Amino acid sequence: MVTVLELGDVSVEVTRKDVKHVHLAVHPPDGRVTLAAPAGTRLDVARAYAVTKLPWIRDQRAKLRAQAREAPRRYVTRESHWLWGRRYLLVVAERDGKAGVTLDHRRITLTVRPGSTAERRHAVMHAWHLQVLHDAVPDLINRWERALGVTVSRYFLQRMKTRWGGCNHAARTIRLNTELVKKPKDLLEYVIVHEMVHLIEPTHGPRFLALLDLHYPSWREARGELNELPL
Repeated sequence: MVTVLELGDVSVEVTRKDVKHVHLAVHPPDGRVTLAAPAGTRLDVARAYAVTKLPWIRDQRAKLRAQAREAPRRYVTRESHWLWGRRYLLVVAERDGKAGVTLDHRRITLTVRPGSTAERRHAVMHAWHLQVLHDAVPDLINRWERALGVTVSRYFLQRMKTRWGGCNHAARTIRLNTELVKKPKDLLEYVIVHEMVHLIEPTHGPRFLALLDLHYPSWREARGELNELPL
């Protein structure tokens, strides 16, 4: 159950569950604030803790507001599109036949039927992005299953507004934001490792951080780079 605390200009979503430590987070892109607290925590105690963190919360939200935003894509020729952190120019080819996307060293070519809408062009591009991710993700999961000694039962690709990834510890599944296809591939790897470490330690407590330090020492740099890239 989620309880929303209104602290002036800040709303904090509080959940009380089976965790040992309080975890406070400000999520991109819109600055959503969550606080996970041990199951027995009184709501007034959670409120008092959040109040002490208000300066930090506001600072994090200010950084998110200042972060660059991608303009909405129109899917027209010579528009900029990103793949694995690299900028490409889009070429739209209108012709009868099967829609699809091809890539060369400078261009992404989107083939669609004449008169196709922006929504249809987006759907074709999104399907291609999914395939690109499906080509990359399994090898990374397999590599880190061996390194971490865990097994991922299944992964999901999903457009998410406030998170780069997610983990269901009980089901042994992970979720990845489809927007990661636009970021450098090492940042996709960081998110995969982050979520797979949650299969060992569900919380963001000291044990979780120690595991990341051990297995992926550059995680702080990766997190910082990911959160500084355009949303």
